[in-house]
Order: sequence, then structure tokens, then C-alpha cells
Amino acid sequence: MSAKDSTEQHAGTAPGISRKSFLKRSLLAAAGFTILPSHVVSGLGHRAPSDKLNIAGVGVGGRGFGVLRGMEETENIVALCDVDWRYAKNCFEHYPNARRYWDWRKMLDEMGDSIDAVVVATSDHTHAAIAAHAMTLGKHVFVEKPLTHTVYESRLLTRLAKQYRVATQMGNQGASGEGTNQIVEWIQNGLIGEVRHVEAFTDRPIWPQGLNTPKEEMPVPDTMNWDLFVGPAKMRPYHEIYTPWNFRGWWDFGTGALGDMACHILDAAYRGLDLGYPDRVQGSSSMLLLDAAPVSQRVQLRFPERQSERLGRLPAVKVDWYDGGHQPLKPEGWPDGRNMNHLGGGVLFHGTKDTLIAGCYGRDPWLLSGTVPENVPQTERRVETSHYMDFVRACKESPESRVPCKSDFELAGPFNEMVVMGVLAVRLQALNKELHWDGENMRFTNISDSEQLRVIIEDGFEITDGHPTFRRTMTDPLNARHFAENLIRTPYREGWDLPPMPA
Repeated sequence: MSAKDSTEQHAGTAPGISRKSFLKRSLLAAAGFTILPSHVVSGLGHRAPSDKLNIAGVGVGGRGFGVLRGMEETENIVALCDVDWRYAKNCFEHYPNARRYWDWRKMLDEMGDSIDAVVVATSDHTHAAIAAHAMTLGKHVFVEKPLTHTVYESRLLTRLAKQYRVATQMGNQGASGEGTNQIVEWIQNGLIGEVRHVEAFTDRPIWPQGLNTPKEEMPVPDTMNWDLFVGPAKMRPYHEIYTPWNFRGWWDFGTGALGDMACHILDAAYRGLDLGYPDRVQGSSSMLLLDAAPVSQRVQLRFPERQSERLGRLPAVKVDWYDGGHQPLKPEGWPDGRNMNHLGGGVLFHGTKDTLIAGCYGRDPWLLSGTVPENVPQTERRVETSHYMDFVRACKESPESRVPCKSDFELAGPFNEMVVMGVLAVRLQALNKELHWDGENMRFTNISDSEQLRVIIEDGFEITDGHPTFRRTMTDPLNARHFAENLIRTPYREGWDLPPMPA
């Protein structure tokens, strides 16, 4: 079926899409009247928990298709939603019996209790709205990384998951891998001593970043609903540079290389060191533009001494992040010729006894001393299937007895706050100071009401008769506190909303 054959309207905000019923149900659910998914309803002719889940995918052209394929052998894929039907074509053809939608709101409204779980793999800026509303309707959610676009959205999803007692999973697959289990166990069993410094990096971006905002307005393809892609962000003219995939390099839609890859690379650090919220952050980068993420970045997050239920008192630790081609300097004793980049990045845990190194996704950990750990007590749960099927397993368990997924939102939410905090540090670097963060209240404590900053709107140069002319357009002075608050919780465009934050 082609896009034009769809029963949904395509142009604008899709006026044929009725949101009344959806919004009514969302408000009822937010008030505490949860609409139960079919797999938890008993005695009403619905499926038993042991039977197949009905799964819907939102954003199915790329990662979403991969996630669904990780679940398809045992479950039912019943609905597919995407704003770009050309990009989603392969997924649509792979699941010919699944209903197709442009708008996830219409999908949830029309299909109701016939959907048990939702896979969200859209651009970063729409993760939270889709997942949040799905949870208020009692749907289990699998959300690709980064979990959300902002700190506030991460906190919201964490609390909604707890309130509605649904199964949740962030799509950082290394969380279910043996490498991450080993890293956590080696650290928590004292093999490398106290850890006060962690360094991590990625070889990304491998998509365009550091670009001026395009001035050319292109016609929107017939297979694209541009209004629905922009979603809660401010409207801008369509250009092919924004999507698919390239959204990661644009601040309104993505979170750059750090947001894309830190959820893979720093996961073991967050778990193994029980990091919690940072209290100080700072960032620097190549040229920083108002609209586009920079080509390369460095971020430092500092975590205070903290009390861990499992580990007792832990020392303060700093976490350094590099991307855009930069790596940490190799520590003394590094094997000559060994590439630090393994599968797209790496992480180094500098302990008082040894240094632990691993690749992206926590893969293949090893100790700089050459020691091979043996007989280390296993304290981490092993996933016997896959990251995707572990989510399916959790969906079929009752809330009272459910074993949380390895990247359940109770952990993934606060972890993602740490990740997007790095984005804040980069975007606020013009303040030229270390920023102090009150994680509990989601606010910076050392940005005053009177401070200002300016950001580059456009940069470039031209050569005339062999002589270069440099030009740079800057914003007017911006109130720094207001700018920061809008990064912590980005205002949504009219017509888009989030459920209220649970207490």
C-alpha cells in the first residue's frame, strides 16, 4: 500500500486525525484511571500473559525495524507508524498485515487495547511524548537511546514508569551483554581498587555536524509528513539534510555524538560506580552553532562522594568524555600498537590498583596490568536471550513479580539525565565557567538572573581576489538562566503536550 493509499490524511497536521478520544483517555489515565493492556486483563476473553504480545512500532525505517525484528519470531507486530513512508518501506513490506499510520496519536486512539507494547525509535526529540502517553495508557515501552532529548523528559519517563507499573527498556543493547556484567563485577569486587577517574570516547559523529542552517527550502516529498516529523519542536522549512538519520546532528531533533553514543559507552560506569546525579559539569567543543551540534566535544562531569546501598561510601569521581576524533591519552603501560577504539569507542576506569578498559557497548573488558580475573563472584543478572526478548519477557510478568529489564527506566532515566547533562554543558560553554548542578531539583545553582551569553547563528568566509573575508552572525545577548531552563525542559510547540509530572 502506498502512502497515498493510506486512510490517514497526509498534509499539515493531518486534520483527519481525531485526537479527542486519545487526549480524553490520556487525561483519565493521568488522573489515575489506567486503561489496562490486554495481557493483564483476565477473565474477559483476552490473551493470557504467556501468549503473544501485540507490538506497535513508531519510527520503523531504521533502528525501529531492527528492534521489531528482534521480537518478531515470538510476538505479533500489529501496527507500524512513521512520518517517512519511503524510509519505512522495507519495514512495511516485511509486515504486510500490520496496520500503517502516520501519527502515533491516531494509532493509539484507534487500536486501543489491541496494542500491548510500543517500540519508540523516532528522532530523539519525540521519544518522550510518545513513550509518556503510551505508558499512561498502560502500554509497555521500549525506547531507543538516548532515552529522551532533555533532563526533564528523562525524569518524567522515570516517574511515569513507576506510577503505571509497566515494563520498560532503553535500547542500549550492551546493558544486556556479558561485557557490562563483567565490568560491574570487577569494579564492585575491588579488582581495580577505588575509581576516581573515568575516560570515555566515541569515533562518532559519522553523520553531518557543525553545519550552518540551510537557507534553501525544499519541497516536502509526497512520502513525508514534515509537520509530524517536526512534532514538538519549532517549525522550520523542510530540507533533506535533517532526516532520516542526520537528525542526530541538529539540536532541535537530536543530541549529537554524545547523546547518541554515551548511552552505550558510559552505561557500565553509571552502574558499576552507582554515580547518581553529577554536581558539576563543564564542556568545550569545536565551533558551537545555535542549531547544529559541533564536530567535536569534550565534557567533564564530576560526581560527589556518595552512599551506595550495595557498596557503602564511594569516593568522588570525574568522568571525561571525548568525541569527534579525540581520544584520551594512552596511560603508562599501554600496549604498543593496540587501538583504543574498539567497535566505535572505548572506556577507561582508572583505579588505585589497576586500569580497566573496554570497548563500545562494554565489550571485551581487560586489565592494563595483564591480569586475567578468575573466580569473580557473579552479582549481575545474565540475560539468556537478547536485550529485545528480555523486554518481551518483562512485559509478560505481573508488576508484583516482574524482574526489571537490564535498562529499565528506574536506571535508564537517571542515567540518561547524566548523558544529556553533557549536552547542556556544551551548549552553555559560553558562560566560561564550571556549572554547578542541583540534580534533585533539575537546576543550575550558579547561573544568575543577570548573566548573558551569545551563540553563533552562522559562520563562513569567502575569498575575493585572493583575500579572505570572514563573517560570523551571532545571536543578540541571551538571558543565560532562561536559555538554560529551556534546555533543561524544552518548550513544546502548540498542539503538542506531555502528561503531568507525577509527584
